[in-house]
Amino acid sequence: MCGFCGFIDNMTLSDKDKYINAMMDKIIHRGPDGSGKYVDENISLGFRRLSIIDLAEGSQPLYNENNDLVLVFNGEIYNYQYIREDLIAKGHIFRTNADSEVILHAYEEYGTGIFDHLRGMFAFVIWDIKNRSLFGARDFFGIKPFYYAQLADTLVFGSEIKSILEHPAIEKELNMVALENYLSFQYSALSETFFKGIYKLPPAHYFIYKDGKMEIKKYWEVSFREPDSQYKSLEDFVDATEQVMQDSIKMHKVSDVEVGSFLSSGIDSSYVAASFQGDKTFTVGFGNEKYNEIDEAKKLSQEVGIQNYHKVISKEEYWNVIPKVQYFMDEPLADPAAVALYFVSQLASKHVKVVLSGEGADELFGGYNIYKEPLSLQPITRLPMSIRKMLGLLAEQIPFDIKGKNYFIRASKTVEERFIGNAFIFNEEERQRLLKDNNFQGISTTDITKPFYEKVEDQDDITKMQYLDIHMWLTGDILLKADKMSMAHSLELRVPFLDKEVAKIATQIPVRYRVNEENTKYTLRLAAKRKLKDIIANRKKLGFPVPIRVWLKEDKYYNLVKKTFTSEIAKKLFNHEELVKLLDDHYHGKKDNSRKIWTVYTFLIWYDQYFVKDTKNLNLNEYNEEKILMA
Repeated sequence: MCGFCGFIDNMTLSDKDKYINAMMDKIIHRGPDGSGKYVDENISLGFRRLSIIDLAEGSQPLYNENNDLVLVFNGEIYNYQYIREDLIAKGHIFRTNADSEVILHAYEEYGTGIFDHLRGMFAFVIWDIKNRSLFGARDFFGIKPFYYAQLADTLVFGSEIKSILEHPAIEKELNMVALENYLSFQYSALSETFFKGIYKLPPAHYFIYKDGKMEIKKYWEVSFREPDSQYKSLEDFVDATEQVMQDSIKMHKVSDVEVGSFLSSGIDSSYVAASFQGDKTFTVGFGNEKYNEIDEAKKLSQEVGIQNYHKVISKEEYWNVIPKVQYFMDEPLADPAAVALYFVSQLASKHVKVVLSGEGADELFGGYNIYKEPLSLQPITRLPMSIRKMLGLLAEQIPFDIKGKNYFIRASKTVEERFIGNAFIFNEEERQRLLKDNNFQGISTTDITKPFYEKVEDQDDITKMQYLDIHMWLTGDILLKADKMSMAHSLELRVPFLDKEVAKIATQIPVRYRVNEENTKYTLRLAAKRKLKDIIANRKKLGFPVPIRVWLKEDKYYNLVKKTFTSEIAKKLFNHEELVKLLDDHYHGKKDNSRKIWTVYTFLIWYDQYFVKDTKNLNLNEYNEEKILMA
């Protein structure tokens, strides 16, 4: 696990060297074990290494046997040993035992067909010295990040935006369209980031850059389909799920250093922890019993004979670290669990270099409670849409909240109209009231979700919801915070559920075996029961619960947020009276506005880090300070 950066432009060699060094310094947290670079008259490549496989010889950049291809790579290829044997039989000569070198030779052998052979998480670029072309890619689910900016004949790219900002051609400018939609989604939902002109390479895409032109293509698709002929019963799917998950967990343990596992009270991480045959698990929680999963995690660890390391996060610690969290995130993220993930990563990094985690299970196997909504709406969705629309309009006319009002409103909409993902913070009318008139762009949430829904228009509503979450929520929220919070502590996080072989099974499971009246991710829970007690396998998802709602009613944090909401920056971008009203109504118990307050607050903290404070030395200084405290 590492980080890389680079650029193609026509500056002098001495300037190339200067700026690639500056870019590498910004991502030292991703790779404190070593560094390397390649600079010629066309390109500069920089690399920071976290040593996991082939500790002695796995440094980068790496070269092929002819020294005409150069690679920098972030991630792990879990089946690299099998690919390596096959490539050696085909005549390829390897210089190291590192998984990264497999990518070079596989590209020589298969070209853009390389992805049919890879099993892992990755982002990489390969520079072809002779042809002066750049080939790059991002993994199947977007586990590892890849950012880029293209300006005239200049291409700048890297594992994190903060390194790209070091290039002199990049002018830092806030993307107001990204802000507007962030207010609904709680994360950066567009391909263009919060920095105008800087983009994310989508998951399962590769690019070829040559002569100033960039061609981007998709190489893999998550496809829900009818099951293969050998799967006929529920038991068949449970067997297949158990087999593929045990195989994936085994492959995700491939490492030359010790591997641990994150552990909450839920089924996903519990299943991984009970299966990975390691020695250490890591858990965090809060003092309030409702928001503390430590006791349940300790019980499971004792049952399977694993040491559990845990930490209770104080509210002072939580609030104090928010600026640092938002800095490491690169883009604002209003998921309160990101801060909890920061602390559990910090805890784990004191003991191991690699952890397994349970991300992706809910999206692939149908685990979120919201996926039950199409079932609960069935009594009314059987009615003609015209009648449902009329009932919804009548419900909207009721001036106060009563039981059933929201049910009729949601039933009057198609799934494409009502579901934008697991978070829906501000609707478009609320966004318009919140933003200053000159900041409102009027881009609808359905404009963003429409391309994904169109690809599954013939599927049932539950599958549509899963498909949307896999392509938006999973990448934009879940995996973003997993990568950035773990790498902030030089910790490699691996996700066994997000394996393309696991996806082959999960996407064949009939919807009735994914989500039904009995439970969500039904097949996975039955597979997990073979490793876990029934009470754990059937436990509802909590997912790093954080008592934000409670804290915002305390004077200390109410005043802290109010100061931010009445700052000059808040007044510049928002109608700050609307912000204060949200906060006051929550404080006085009129309405639970905690999610809305948190969404705006985290953006303002992020904005302060990137557009107000001088971030030139912030990362390196804070990183060094933290390492001293951890020593």
